[in-house]
Amino acid sequence: MKSWSVALALSGAMMTVQIVSAAAPAEQAYPARPVRIILPFAPTGGSDVIARIIAQKLSESLSQTVVVDNRPGAGANIGIGIAAKAPADGYTILLASSAFTVNPTLYAKIPYEPFKDFQPLTCAGSSPNLMAIHPSLPAKNVNELVALVRSQPAKHSYSSPGAGTTPHLSGEMFRMIYKLDIKHVPYGGAGPQVQSMLGGQVPIGWASVPSFAPQVKSGQLRGLIVTADKRTPALGDVPSAGELGIKGLTGDTFQGIFARAGTPKAIVSRLHAEITKALALPDVRERLTGIGFDACSNSPEQFSAQVKSDIERWGKVIRDAGISAN
Repeated sequence: MKSWSVALALSGAMMTVQIVSAAAPAEQAYPARPVRIILPFAPTGGSDVIARIIAQKLSESLSQTVVVDNRPGAGANIGIGIAAKAPADGYTILLASSAFTVNPTLYAKIPYEPFKDFQPLTCAGSSPNLMAIHPSLPAKNVNELVALVRSQPAKHSYSSPGAGTTPHLSGEMFRMIYKLDIKHVPYGGAGPQVQSMLGGQVPIGWASVPSFAPQVKSGQLRGLIVTADKRTPALGDVPSAGELGIKGLTGDTFQGIFARAGTPKAIVSRLHAEITKALALPDVRERLTGIGFDACSNSPEQFSAQVKSDIERWGKVIRDAGISAN
């Protein structure tokens, strides 16, 4: 009986060793097959550019193919929902914008829970939002625009790339701060919004800096303010909210990387190390600056705190302005 118990114990110990030994090589060999970056947006715009820059650099450093899988729709909920159902093995990661932090309040129901389904890895890029106007409007600065809108109640509208986007929320913050009677006009992305702005259909607009920067630099649009404490290098001639003393009008659009919650720590550490190493490369930082973003790599703990803070901040704006996507 005693020898049988000893044999059973030894057998159990050997099985445990075998399980651990089988798991360890899988993590050590990561990645053994292609890695997919799910992007919940169409293959245009700043998010797509950043995803492809990171994919290229990861392909080089991991010696494995890294592909970008565009899954747009439903305000980014479709792509994020797909990523939330992927295995927690590091072979599917998510690059999401601030929609990740806006949607939990904006929508009555979403297909993911930010911290239950995901492990934040790092912020990859950030950009303040920008208010610009068509040059035909007789306003050279924020004060003149406010005076113009107040002098013609209910006449003016402002555009955004979509309902619930951070540019829309920045526009609502601006409206509430100055108590303006102005209507919001959402577009299906920055592309059609820019065309509308250039055509003068809706001559006031809010967007991320990368969306309006080329037109502001060329003089086709006039930049009035960026939602930051300091001016952004991408548009050094446009004053910041902090510089103008406008309290409560700071906020950016971030691009961040997420793994599935439960991904092995060794793989999380490897991904974080390789992504942050890529973001520190001079050519990557230069390319991000060129499209209006600043590289913003941080630790998983810091990025988790950033995500939590953004959910609270944008949630308050959504509730105060009475915004709903449903």
